[in-house]
Amino acid sequence: MNPDSTDVADSARPRSRFGRLGRLGPAWLAGAIAAGPATMASLLTAGASFGYQLLWVVILSAILGTTAQLLAMRLGLLTEDGIVSTVERHLGSRWAWLLVVDAVLAAGLAQLVIMKTVADVFAAASGVDARIWGVVWAVVLAVGLAGGGYRVAELGAKVVVSLVVLAFVASLAVVPVDLGAAAGGLVPRLPAGVDGALVAAGILGGAVHVTLVTMHSYTMRARGWTADDEGVATLDVVSSMLGAFGVYSLAIFLVAAGVLQSPAVDAASLTATTAAQSLGPLVGPAAQALFFAGLLGAAISTLGGNTVVPPFLVADKLGWDTDVSDARYRGLLVAVALLSAGGAFLGGSFFPLLVLVLAFGLVGTPFAIVVVLVLLHDREAVDEPLSRFGTLGGVVLVVVTTVTAGSFVRERVASGLGDPLTLFVTAFATVMAAATLLLVAKSVRESLGRPDARRAPTDD
Repeated sequence: MNPDSTDVADSARPRSRFGRLGRLGPAWLAGAIAAGPATMASLLTAGASFGYQLLWVVILSAILGTTAQLLAMRLGLLTEDGIVSTVERHLGSRWAWLLVVDAVLAAGLAQLVIMKTVADVFAAASGVDARIWGVVWAVVLAVGLAGGGYRVAELGAKVVVSLVVLAFVASLAVVPVDLGAAAGGLVPRLPAGVDGALVAAGILGGAVHVTLVTMHSYTMRARGWTADDEGVATLDVVSSMLGAFGVYSLAIFLVAAGVLQSPAVDAASLTATTAAQSLGPLVGPAAQALFFAGLLGAAISTLGGNTVVPPFLVADKLGWDTDVSDARYRGLLVAVALLSAGGAFLGGSFFPLLVLVLAFGLVGTPFAIVVVLVLLHDREAVDEPLSRFGTLGGVVLVVVTTVTAGSFVRERVASGLGDPLTLFVTAFATVMAAATLLLVAKSVRESLGRPDARRAPTDD
């Protein structure tokens, strides 16, 4: 992509404190996807089921999500290219295609379910058929993104996510929080039983996802950022993931733990909509209205941010500009936006589908993180080696996402291999696990063959 004059001017602005704040944005698209209804599902389940016990996991998820985006940011800044092009140049076309398929499958399936979420929530609020809302929002996405491209998506993410965070923070003002019990939740421990471990894994997995990792290099390129913009890029990630996403997660969790863990609420059948409805009789209509407004905003912001992911990756692999100035890329945006209307025609409740889609996306996340780590340790790909601290953070991310994905796959397999969905998930998991192991082995073998293989990474 050739940055337009606006992007060049953006990169050349003074680096004052207020100037930097005004330039924030690329990481907020990732934050908009992370702060979505799927993450909300895990947080509500955790708080309503176990009270404050998993507060430490909520905080850890924001830290790990920030770490993942910082690694993706570093790769994008040092290569000044999209992640797919970088993979193709340094690892080969097959690895690039595998990354594209991995991310597009996760983002595409998520797009359908997110659209169903938006349509169902608006239908519940307005009484208008959800399928009509699905078509309406698909057209809005197609027109808005095809006309304004990245800038529209970024602006929407910043505005809506900020309003969502404010809505949930405001709800805390009318919801009682037991500070003593909350403090006890800072001690790392898991509730007894398998359910506690799975819910904790779901919270962590919501912040670290293949779509978030792969999209970051493209959003920074849309701004024309280079290695000289590392300071503002770091502030962008920290303010979005550690700040906005962290506050979003914390507020939802504290509301659920403080109010929804109640005999009057059935945690097993809780959904985002029923959670909002339950707050009315428990703590008053103000809390219900604020929570419902936050739910609507979270669904909308996630829908807009997720729409741009498949077009970014496919266009980069095909050698097209990842910008609306390229009619082919614009066509991809329109196609993804319009096809997402099909999600509103899916049957069943959107809440379990959100959990399923999130878990499916996690199956391919370890591979994406390993790709980033391998490239950040490849001296032909980047000029500056990754620090030991950065490497440790990446390894922790791989472990967390692998455990989370493994739990999901084991649960599906334990339920039987008779249905097509379980067979597909199992096959996909097998392919991605084999690819991840092969990539690690390839990287180690090539590293040992280099003359500077024994050079230790820096601690900078």
